[in-house]
Amino acid sequence: MYLYKATCPEIPNPKQKGVRGQGGGQGGVQAPGLAHGRLVRQTSKGTGQRPFPPLMLWTAHKPNSVAELKQLEEFLNFHSLSLQDTVKSQTGMVYRNLGKSGLRVSCLGLGTWVTFGGQITDEIAEQLMTIAYESGVNLFDTAEVYAGGRAEVILGNIIKKKCWRRSSLVITTKLYWGGKAETERGLSRKHIIEEIVRAMTYVINQGMAMYWGTSRWTAMEIMEAYSVARQFNLIPPVCEQAEYHLFQREKVEVQLPELYHKIGVGAMTWSPLACGIITGKYENGIPESSRASMKSYQWLKEKIVSEDGRKQQAKLKELNHIAEKLGCTLPQLAVAWCLRNEGVSSVLLGTSNPEQLTENLGAIQVLPKMTSHVVSEIDHILGNRPYSKKDYRS
Repeated sequence: MYLYKATCPEIPNPKQKGVRGQGGGQGGVQAPGLAHGRLVRQTSKGTGQRPFPPLMLWTAHKPNSVAELKQLEEFLNFHSLSLQDTVKSQTGMVYRNLGKSGLRVSCLGLGTWVTFGGQITDEIAEQLMTIAYESGVNLFDTAEVYAGGRAEVILGNIIKKKCWRRSSLVITTKLYWGGKAETERGLSRKHIIEEIVRAMTYVINQGMAMYWGTSRWTAMEIMEAYSVARQFNLIPPVCEQAEYHLFQREKVEVQLPELYHKIGVGAMTWSPLACGIITGKYENGIPESSRASMKSYQWLKEKIVSEDGRKQQAKLKELNHIAEKLGCTLPQLAVAWCLRNEGVSSVLLGTSNPEQLTENLGAIQVLPKMTSHVVSEIDHILGNRPYSKKDYRS
């Protein structure tokens, strides 16, 4: 299940006037640290405050004086940004509502599964978060079980170090196993759905989270949770996290659209590149540094070398021709293909280096090229379009 965390008191915000920020709409970048049109920072001496124009105002025009340019550089340095990277990484991020809630999230989010606290160092994790943040990403996903809890700690430490305005970020985490001690697990792991809904309602009412959702639940379980919430005047889930990519389509394209139109549950999807399979890096075997080479991912290795895996590699070669015609890479095509589904609130990216993340973020530019003709070509190659009585897909 998901917890959409509210402002965390352990992560300090830069001192500022006012309490309201500028939200990012479609086609814009949500500027962190805005308060009533101004961002205020504490001076190095700790006395007094210096106002900065909002980032959205900086990007709207070129500085026309030495003093204004110096002020812009101070603003960027304060937030560990650079003028060159900031201009380069303006991706035109798109923001969508999380289901039918009022929460606006970037259509691309950054996940921490496998990577944070495991596959990559803390320094690379910080680079990835900085690139994502500069590119307009406001959604960061983690879980208490990722890397034995280290992923959550690394994520929080980076946010604290960067002094990013906490209220401008949407942090999602997942709860399931709980503590490692036997006494912390309770007498049974079979928790009824009513108990979960009551617990999540309590968490939200206590201000520990803003929303809650589910992860890898069936449509029937989500509907049951919604019914319980309606019956007892509790808070229902707003989102389901599901696997979605070119070779995994049934749930997101058939089941979740029904839930969205009936009860407002949105979709947050993960693994748009099928754990790296769609990148094509497994075409000639299993690279040593890849996820499939890890001992705990033997299932992925078996999936790649199976008969279905070889068929998927053949289809990827055909899809690569479409990517070349569109002037993009195969990973960008795959991510844009996920985004073309308007029922998807956000697609979580999982990358192990800055180059991969920058490439995947470029899918935003490919999205306008995903015409009905292109989508039909892809469907023809894949041959796996699921049947739905009511087709909600765009």
